[in-house]
Amino acid sequence: MTEYLLLFRNASAANNYLATTEDMAEDMPRWQSWIGNIAMQGKLVTTAPILYDASIIKSGGVIKGQPHKEANSVLVSGFLICKAESIEEAEEWSQSCPILKYPESSVEVRPLVPFPTN
Repeated sequence: MTEYLLLFRNASAANNYLATTEDMAEDMPRWQSWIGNIAMQGKLVTTAPILYDASIIKSGGVIKGQPHKEANSVLVSGFLICKAESIEEAEEWSQSCPILKYPESSVEVRPLVPFPTN
């Protein structure tokens, strides 16, 4: 079985996430159910939301307080690492991810490559 990284991306406000506290409270049962489904199959490795504050390290120094944002202020807001039989299985789970209710949101699925142990 391969491990996959699911990156959750969503649009942001000027200095915070776009989702309000009320949105997050309303979404929590959906997230618990969605993640719980993966966990009940024994395929959840780890998951976590990501705080908005960030440090960006570049060759010229450190930029503090702002995460990297893509076009339309889209940024990574969380991740999940799971085990799956194939990328298609991880893609299938991702199609019902609660983040997809928000405009500009997405789930990026990427296989992880284990480091050699010898």
